Amino acid sequence: QLQASGGGLVQAGDSLRLSCTVSGLTFSTYTMGWFRQAPGKDRRFVARIMWSDDSTLCADSVNGRFTISRDNAKNTVYLQMDSLRPEDTAVYYCAARHKAVSGSYDHWGQGTLVTVSS
Repeated sequence: QLQASGGGLVQAGDSLRLSCTVSGLTFSTYTMGWFRQAPGKDRRFVARIMWSDDSTLCADSVNGRFTISRDNAKNTVYLQMDSLRPEDTAVYYCAARHKAVSGSYDHWGQGTLVTVSS
């Protein structure tokens, strides 16, 4: 139901845009998030965009470099990643949380790998 794409191998300083297309859900009623899991580490929050007013929140580690956005007409959420660093290397997951749910995200995509070389 959540299909992430756009990952790849890039060099430090490059940009990449991830996309996550949602099917089978009423997209506009879901807060969308991006998470990442680096090798040997736990999955961590990256960014989210609210269903209600498109307000966004980014983790401190990516604030000012990454931008999350959504297109409700295309059922798609994006993560624009600029000034990439080797420490951004991870599998990136998109997730959806229904407006009636607080806390955990209840739908997850399969992940897309981003590798940043130095």
